[in-house]
Amino acid sequence: MTDGVALAHDYATQRGGAERVALVMADAFPGSPMYTTLYDPDGTFPEFADVPLRVGALNRVPALRHDHRLALPFLAPAVSAQRVVDADVLLASSSGWAHGYRGARRTVVYCYIPARWLYQRDRYLGGQSAGGGLGARLRSAAASSGLTVLAPALKRWDARAAHHADTYLVCSTVAQRAVREVYGIESEVLAPPPAMMPGGAARPVPGVAPGFFLCVARLLPYKNVDVVIDAAQRLGARDLVVVGDGPERARLEAMAARPSDVNVHVLGRVDDDELRWLYGNAEALVAASYEDFGLSPLEAGAFGRPSVALRAGGFLDSVREGETGLFFDELDAGLLADALGAALEHPWDEQVQRDHAASFGTERFARRLHEVVGVGRAVL
Repeated sequence: MTDGVALAHDYATQRGGAERVALVMADAFPGSPMYTTLYDPDGTFPEFADVPLRVGALNRVPALRHDHRLALPFLAPAVSAQRVVDADVLLASSSGWAHGYRGARRTVVYCYIPARWLYQRDRYLGGQSAGGGLGARLRSAAASSGLTVLAPALKRWDARAAHHADTYLVCSTVAQRAVREVYGIESEVLAPPPAMMPGGAARPVPGVAPGFFLCVARLLPYKNVDVVIDAAQRLGARDLVVVGDGPERARLEAMAARPSDVNVHVLGRVDDDELRWLYGNAEALVAASYEDFGLSPLEAGAFGRPSVALRAGGFLDSVREGETGLFFDELDAGLLADALGAALEHPWDEQVQRDHAASFGTERFARRLHEVVGVGRAVL
């Protein structure tokens, strides 16, 4: 353990930006245990196998490991029951649960956003009933009904956990406002670093030719990948590659199969070697989701690639309009298609992209974490 520091993360079951940040924290505080509710080695990044995880009792149930949403009624009591031991400071990577761990003398929370399923329920569940058949509509209705019943108790638990913390860090100005509005807590913005960088191995993806639009997102309703597919097919100028997996995949694959002048490749998960090749050979990244921060534009920028992003959320912090990307103003496929066309005509400077991404680097992030936590030098 690094000088009495323990870590926590909601659950290590998926491959998202929060999981990449949790791994950066693990590198910054080597040997520190990471408390988490669930761990699915096949569902998340392989680097978690090298982290000393302290997994809760819920992990014994395979169905919960494979779909953490099923565990929602049980996560608050599970976190409350699992005590942090032998730690002076807990650094919690949280978007809903990890800030509730107790047992350390001090708690520093790194918050991505207050729990979406409590405070942005319509956006979190939105679109689940729009496609995917009767099963998807029934699951959406069940989730909404369940949240209606559980929300009052979960909000009380969430507020107690938030106010138990000694220090709040947040990933973006959007998260800072949300933490102030939901909890009445003032926080410091510490933007996360891009985790996927050039320099490692890169392997081509079979069947994909260079010069495509790239979308990297978990396939959830609020990621709005359907709008990205619709826009790329309307424009008809470049193929689209979608990286990510999730419950929306079948519906999105059906959209991708529609007759069009371009190919839409829904790849599912790819490994890091393939993702490096995709970033390096894309024309531009496309991001249409409501993100707390949104790491993908910085990752694209590290490879010298611009982004076309929704003018909302954390993209306002990570995209510099006209220099590292372009915005579209509303969640509309026509507006996004226009922005994609404009991006193809724009004179981008690859070095500007790389310099901007480098300004969000890992050393800066780890150094500030060590200052706040109050232990020695960052180890990278």
